[in-house]
Amino acid sequence: MTLLTMQSQASSSNGAAETAQNRAVISELTHQLFDAHERGRLHGTWRDLIGNEKFRYRPGLTSEERMALSYERLRLVNETIDNAASLARDPQLLASLHEWTGVVDGALGTLAGIHYNLFLGSLLDHDDSESRQLTEFTSMQRTGTFLCTELDHGNDAAALQTTCELDRTTNEFVLHTPTPGARKFMPNTSLIGGPKSGVVAARLLVDGQDQGVFLFLTPLTDENGPRPGISIRPLPERLGSPVDHCLTSFDQVRLPREALLEGDHGRLTPEDGLTSSLGNPRKRFLHSIKRVTWGKLCMSGAGVGVSRAALTIAVRRAHLRTISGPKVGTRVPLAAHRSHHSRLLNGVASTYAMTFLHRAVLARCVDHTETEREEVERLVAIAKGWITWQSREVAIECRERCGAPGLFPLNALADITQNLEGAITAEGDNLVVWAKAAAEMVFGHQADQVSSPTVPLELQPLTELEFLRGLLARVEHLWQVRARAALRGGPSGNPLARWNVASSAGIEMVRAHARLQAADAFLAAVERTREPEARALLEDLCRLFLLQELTPHTGDLLAEGHLAPAHVHELPLAVDLLMERLAPQLPVLVEAFDLPEEFLSRIPLANADHSPMLDDFLTPEAETTPPLDLTACLPRQRQSPGAADRKLALLT
Repeated sequence: MTLLTMQSQASSSNGAAETAQNRAVISELTHQLFDAHERGRLHGTWRDLIGNEKFRYRPGLTSEERMALSYERLRLVNETIDNAASLARDPQLLASLHEWTGVVDGALGTLAGIHYNLFLGSLLDHDDSESRQLTEFTSMQRTGTFLCTELDHGNDAAALQTTCELDRTTNEFVLHTPTPGARKFMPNTSLIGGPKSGVVAARLLVDGQDQGVFLFLTPLTDENGPRPGISIRPLPERLGSPVDHCLTSFDQVRLPREALLEGDHGRLTPEDGLTSSLGNPRKRFLHSIKRVTWGKLCMSGAGVGVSRAALTIAVRRAHLRTISGPKVGTRVPLAAHRSHHSRLLNGVASTYAMTFLHRAVLARCVDHTETEREEVERLVAIAKGWITWQSREVAIECRERCGAPGLFPLNALADITQNLEGAITAEGDNLVVWAKAAAEMVFGHQADQVSSPTVPLELQPLTELEFLRGLLARVEHLWQVRARAALRGGPSGNPLARWNVASSAGIEMVRAHARLQAADAFLAAVERTREPEARALLEDLCRLFLLQELTPHTGDLLAEGHLAPAHVHELPLAVDLLMERLAPQLPVLVEAFDLPEEFLSRIPLANADHSPMLDDFLTPEAETTPPLDLTACLPRQRQSPGAADRKLALLT
């Protein structure tokens, strides 16, 4: 039962009519958030899936059992889709998978991204994808994983040391880990989840010459454990939903000639050796791991999805939880307090902006031309950084607003905040990719040139969306000018020192650029909205987003003559008036996020009477959810007589 339904049941007929109007507004907002034309294809399957009882929170599991459960859920995903290869070829569908499954199981998103995008997608992107036998991977008889980064080489993976040398006498490759620092760091290569194969990034050596980094399809484990020459050591538990991350190394492992994934970036022939359409090893490496760009889109999808879920839970809690009112004997909901609802409204405004930005970036990624590729890849990286950082802020705020109950995993918020830490680092650490983007954009990007207003500055209202958008563009331009000046004035003859003096301004430029792109996506959504009340609501929410993003920069804007002193004085009042108008609409704004009631009904915090639900978790024997058979996902050689029964008993 939704919050609006609960409220309408206690209301008059006028209240019911108001709720009917709310439904029309919610429908239009949902249309804009999810695009009605693609909503069923991209979101319907995954939305229905997380409402399934098999995705219910299960208490009392060990870390190993939680990992096995995530692999079992991955198999449920695979059973749900029509074609695994089609999923691997569709960046929008891959991102939406993360957008929904991250809400219920952060590890599932990790495993799905690795199997479908990095592993299966890499196989499909190279030569011989049609002739390769992929059935064992598409049917998940074998799970795929991706081995690129090493203990000594993370964000600088292009410098990795693992080698794969061509043995001309046998026409085989020899895969080898030459140093302890070259061990592959954090692939999910344990025996949990069944037999696995990996795509391994290694330096191709031909006749003693290093040809750069290529990918090699490598069987890793079977029913009996690691294959000969492969060493797998589990890493310690990490923050968030557990994944079977390991250190993995190779000792003269022989691979067949067809293990090399070839394409235009590099082909190996007996007559000509290596031929390539790309001019240098770095470009060949970036081409080989191009699926990481789609991985960034998946991390952004996870960020917007869990932000929407966290806000839905926190807003429902804010309206259902009552506390002592100003008069003796009265009670008021938490949502009545400005100190409470203002923080949630800021999160809602940011999350709408994140969602619209994510949609816009996905659309560009699908439709871009080759000449736009570098710009689009940079935009994907920038958006991933801003969305995942912003998602963490939203999730932490929601957890805090729910008090101590928000710390219990059964209420979802605790796991959400922890899992976002992994998204921030995955597919390229946010700060590193932003620093790279900043270096490219200082001189390689032209910030928007905003024309002077046609009316006197002091008469420009803080309610005018285009004026506010123009101010954000001026912030980006200001930081670009500062970065350029710092770079030109830096110490000569020392590139690192020169960049150090410019990097802070450069990163601020990227930060402003991300927010400007989000604002533009938000404004485009406003323009698309036809239902009058929904449009007015989105306009106010967009104003709130722009004002909260501009607030830290008012000093710079005032000093540069882009704001009048009166604007600086008026800004807090303008924000407060928006809060007053938007606060009653919080339930409407989050119901448009369209979380399935089957999922929300299992979250004690999100329901009016959560005591009986909480009792279910306190007394596991009362749990009625049918158990999942996880024995196929657990390491077989570790099973002792009766062990499977004991493991399943914990799930019932």
